[in-house]
Amino acid sequence: MKKFLLILLFLPFTAYSQFNEYPRPDQGIIAGGLGINWIDGEMYYSIGFRPEISFLNFGVGLDLRLDVNKDGIRKENFNEFSDYMSIIRYVRYGLKNDPLYVKLGALDYHTLGHGSIMYRYNNSPSYDVRKIGLVLDIDFGPFGFESIYSKFGEAGVMGLRGFVRPLQYTSAAEIPVIGMVEIGLSYAADFDEFSGVVNGIFDPATKKFNITDDESPMTVIGADIGLPILNTSMLDVEIYYDYAKILGFGGGSAAGIILDFNSLGLLTAQAKLERRFNGNNYFPSYFNSLYEIEKFKVDTSSANPSFMSKANLLKNATDMSDGFYGELGINVIGLFDILGSYQRLDKNPDSGILHLGAQIAPDNVPFVVRAGYDKINIKDEKDLVKLDDRSYLFFETGYKPVEYILVSLVYNWTFTPVRDTDDKIISYEPIKRIEPRISFIYPFEFGE
Repeated sequence: MKKFLLILLFLPFTAYSQFNEYPRPDQGIIAGGLGINWIDGEMYYSIGFRPEISFLNFGVGLDLRLDVNKDGIRKENFNEFSDYMSIIRYVRYGLKNDPLYVKLGALDYHTLGHGSIMYRYNNSPSYDVRKIGLVLDIDFGPFGFESIYSKFGEAGVMGLRGFVRPLQYTSAAEIPVIGMVEIGLSYAADFDEFSGVVNGIFDPATKKFNITDDESPMTVIGADIGLPILNTSMLDVEIYYDYAKILGFGGGSAAGIILDFNSLGLLTAQAKLERRFNGNNYFPSYFNSLYEIEKFKVDTSSANPSFMSKANLLKNATDMSDGFYGELGINVIGLFDILGSYQRLDKNPDSGILHLGAQIAPDNVPFVVRAGYDKINIKDEKDLVKLDDRSYLFFETGYKPVEYILVSLVYNWTFTPVRDTDDKIISYEPIKRIEPRISFIYPFEFGE
């Protein structure tokens, strides 16, 4: 017998894909419905349809979302060609770290190698701007590669890491530990026209930004070596060293350890601790979760509009210091997933970068809690919890009054694009969305 899960949501479905969960093989999810959505205090009637299905190693997910009021469909729902394409949320084969992994669609929290160049990169951090990208990873055993392209139809981020396990070509291939030593070379660049803006002038009359000093494309190259020092059924341990260089700017390195723990499939945990050695004019993990938001922003709210760009901040980062990065993820099957990471540099007070995610949905318990939070350039404890243009927040809490019905409330602090007269995105500004939901959940089985 095959299992098929049917979910009908009477309000639009939004998922925080932090944990990259998919239906199990030969299962599916159909989600959709009608409801009310408040976006920055303005009410919209909402329509959502989000089915997913997995068959063997293949998976497909769709995502149609509409917000409608008296003026018609909200403009940002379908403002550009990629919005229509993004109805296909993903098509995939395999999973990350499989010998073959292919994914077309939204790319959530993608990492190259150990993450010194690209770590948890998100090609669609804005609810209103959904991009179609491609990930292709192939591991042939002795060698392989990881690759990413962030958005079809326009210039975007491209990344490639090739790796080789040189001892696999020799008689030392069977030697424990050193036989699997891995050496990698990485390249990543952003070909977007605003990726390397260092200086320019914004014209309020035309809402256009005229670039006067440009370092595009922003390009990072790197090399790494990894050594798995322990590989058992319960515990894997790897140590590594990375070096990265931002062309035209500075470079840095990182040394770290990764531990994977698996207790008979009931409890899994991953921990990562990294010491970062940063030169001037260098940011570790340059392509991060909020990169698409922070790489270029124009403040059009003031009489004298100003701009900020990651390239400009990089150029002025002349007093960088070393620091630590730590990450811990815990999964208890049937109970909860929790993931947290944090960066802090020794002498830079605004260097904090936080990533949190949690999903608490115990079996046979009538409540659900899901949350995700990203924050960059954290200065102190008060700044840590302040929602602004450096923050992304998703939170959902719900209760099941009966077995097949979930009543929940979703709060989403996200971003919406600011466009010039040519309909080109020149910035993002924060918005909040509040979504009450009523969900009907009904599992059933069908024969082969």
